[in-house]
Amino acid sequence: MASRKDSRGRTLKKGEFYRKSDKRFCYSYKDPLGRRRYIYDRDLIGLREKEEELLRDKLDGLDLYRRSTATLNSVFDRYMTTKYEILGSTEIGYLYSYDHYVRDSIGKRLIAEIKYTDIMTFYLKLLTEDDLGIATVDNIQSLLHPTFELAVRDEILRKNPTTDAIKEISKKGIKKRGKRTGLTKSQLKTYMGYMATHPVYSKWWPLFVVLFGTGLRAGEFVGLTWDDIDLEKRTINVNHSLSYYKKKGEKKSRFHLHRPKTEAGIRVVPMVDSVKMAFEMAKEELESCEYEQPEVDGLTNFIFLNKNSKVHNPQTLNREIKDIVAHYNKLEEECAAKEKREPELLPKFSLHICRHTFATWLCEVCTNIKVIASIMGHKFVTTTMDIYADPSETKNQEVMAMLGMNMDDVF
Repeated sequence: MASRKDSRGRTLKKGEFYRKSDKRFCYSYKDPLGRRRYIYDRDLIGLREKEEELLRDKLDGLDLYRRSTATLNSVFDRYMTTKYEILGSTEIGYLYSYDHYVRDSIGKRLIAEIKYTDIMTFYLKLLTEDDLGIATVDNIQSLLHPTFELAVRDEILRKNPTTDAIKEISKKGIKKRGKRTGLTKSQLKTYMGYMATHPVYSKWWPLFVVLFGTGLRAGEFVGLTWDDIDLEKRTINVNHSLSYYKKKGEKKSRFHLHRPKTEAGIRVVPMVDSVKMAFEMAKEELESCEYEQPEVDGLTNFIFLNKNSKVHNPQTLNREIKDIVAHYNKLEEECAAKEKREPELLPKFSLHICRHTFATWLCEVCTNIKVIASIMGHKFVTTTMDIYADPSETKNQEVMAMLGMNMDDVF
């Protein structure tokens, strides 16, 4: 039978007991679900420190993070407080996706009540009624899965209801995943040739030679400085990136300097001849026009600047690609109509396709996947294989032709 006094005669507070059976102090309380809980300690002082910790949790609002009151929204917000290492632009993207698609719908529900079938129903609604792409739902899953996983680890849930949800959705074949493809050699030759001879667009030629010829990410490219370039050794030192967004407390968006997301992003990319020539052309342009160098978080001496002496915004470059392709296609359609043939149009593409094109060609000429991953700045070689190492029909034919020649010696 528990005693209201300990062996030293000290009076115990309400909820406190001294158990003679195992000589331990015990404190009894009810959790938000009304279930009886106990904490123990060999020493009364230690027990009361634990009691004070429970009280502090309650005063700090941590009692909201309980099975009976915690919504998906509250757990997601808690999860985001643990993501201290993410870049500001990445955090903004996370919050936009969550706030736009989750917060005012399933996010309001108690996390303990959300089951696997609820997640499936939610994803199916996004795909069918809201007409979202499977890639967008993938992004939402990448936010919800770790959020539920946090609840599992904190013993709020037994299982993560998002596990295998996307896999099951994909099996249903409601929407196919869009597949990025790089430009063919013929398409790139046409695009670059049209740009090089155009009276207005020719100024963009060196910029796109570097983009297509290095595979740099957009943020890595716009942040390139002359300090990163060694024309004699023909190397590009990639060690930082620029992101354009508005920080909390700032009135408007601006560029921010960041280190690459992973250590693999810090790398040295060799130059091919055309890229070296493009850098030399860019240097002549800067020297002839005397651009005023901008400064981004202490970084200056940038290579590619716009007419306002600012670093290029990736969104602006995407619009420029769109305009160049549109103007070429319009001219090609007119020529094809006069010549009574089918027009050979350029596909619409984005800035990222420059990187994708480079990586695809790199995979065709290099068999060492670790070398490819190193040049691309991938942490995992599986990323390189899954995204870029897709065989093309032309490459398949080349390989089969080589195989055929070997077989001819046998059969």
